[in-house]
Amino acid sequence: MSRGNDSGGRMTENRIGTHEEWLAARKELLEREKQLTRQADEVARQRRELPWVPLEKQYTFETEQGAKTLAELFDGRSQLLVYHLMMGPEWQEPCVGCSFAADHLDGSVPHLNAHDVTLIGVSRAPLERMVAYKRRIGWRFPWVSSLGSDFNFDFGASFTEEQQRDGAEYNYVHVDDPGDEQHGFSAFALENGVVHHTYSAYHRGTDALNPTWQLLDRAPKGREDGSHPDWPRRSDAYAGTGA
Repeated sequence: MSRGNDSGGRMTENRIGTHEEWLAARKELLEREKQLTRQADEVARQRRELPWVPLEKQYTFETEQGAKTLAELFDGRSQLLVYHLMMGPEWQEPCVGCSFAADHLDGSVPHLNAHDVTLIGVSRAPLERMVAYKRRIGWRFPWVSSLGSDFNFDFGASFTEEQQRDGAEYNYVHVDDPGDEQHGFSAFALENGVVHHTYSAYHRGTDALNPTWQLLDRAPKGREDGSHPDWPRRSDAYAGTGA
């Protein structure tokens, strides 16, 4: 295998070849990419065909505009997407990974709103602590507190002390110790005044929320490049951000 040097002078494991070799390999890869795209389209169709589950329990959230029900969080639209952002009641900040993911949400909000979709973040921390962090980082998307509500527990993103001790289901499998908070993503529909749960995903199932992962998958060294151990960080903690 031929090797090249990276910018630090270290040897890389990548094969060095001619343009003709690259083009042949690229065309072969393109066929697999097309297959993956077609498969993703089919999975998206099946996702839309999941049964809708009417919610019987009432949930109340604290927002910057006052207390709201889950139905009110739709903000006049028929679809609601929720990012379960890890920040527990005693936490001073959300987890670094969730902060990293949430950095990408603002740009989607106006486009989703125009497509009859509302996007929000939900955490169990006190609202005032969430608002302070939101202003510090510069987020604009709606971020509401479910503190005092069963919402995050019912949708598999928060866990009781008993569940932490005895294990619980996270990402549709049993986990011995799920911790107190996990990240996730849930979708809801509002029809004839009834809120329905339509979808939830966790762990790598939330990759689609984070375009940086998709860009890194197309970068020469990929997302698993181990030369940046202190990454990702909070967006105001990188050099040159004023942190």
